[in-house]
Amino acid sequence: MNEIEMLQEMISKAGNIVFFGGAGVSTESGIPDFRSVDGLYNQTYRYPPETILSHEFFINNTEEFYHFYRNKMLYLQAKPNDAHQKLAELEKQQLLTAVITQNIDGLHQLAGSKRVLELHGSVHRNYCMRCHQFYPVNMIEESQGVPKCSCGGTIKPDVVLYGEGLDSDVMNQSVAAISNADVLIIGGTSLGVYPAAGLIDYYRGRNLVLVNKSSTPMDSRANLVINDSIGKVFKQLKWSKK
Repeated sequence: MNEIEMLQEMISKAGNIVFFGGAGVSTESGIPDFRSVDGLYNQTYRYPPETILSHEFFINNTEEFYHFYRNKMLYLQAKPNDAHQKLAELEKQQLLTAVITQNIDGLHQLAGSKRVLELHGSVHRNYCMRCHQFYPVNMIEESQGVPKCSCGGTIKPDVVLYGEGLDSDVMNQSVAAISNADVLIIGGTSLGVYPAAGLIDYYRGRNLVLVNKSSTPMDSRANLVINDSIGKVFKQLKWSKK
């Protein structure tokens, strides 16, 4: 039995699958990640990307933050890939109960997934820091300089910047989902970003699957490791419709 067949069998026997995904799920839709050889962290800017994407920099250099953010963080033309589509299908079949993602692009929802727990927020949600009025992402994309609310307040993307804590409600829901899963599939992440990667410690089941192009620190704990593209792997999966 090959790796795909083993994963197929785990899925077919599962009653409660949870998927935990990282940047590798989005790169196959043309969205660059941060830590690869060609990622943002290995490109040269006036400031390091991790400095620009910090709460302190946003507050003190808001215009420069937005210059970088519009150019490097918004990929609104990106389309869901095979991994996004298959996960949405799994949810429709009532096999998958949650997608937990470190990505901020909204592609899981665009593919049709309903229960998506966004650990790091979403570019599609933006709010006024003064009156909390909501603004869609196209307003950010089309604005110039620092986007301002009708009340005069500064608009901030609802994404978790360095120096900011993760949303406690999203974290609690993620912990509960992982704790109750009988199959946990981790895909497209090197599991190097905390506290998100620490969520794996809450898994109590016996079917831990890791799908990633490179090895991860959790490989030794997994029941199945597939070192390949997440989209390529998921495209090969089939299941009968309920």
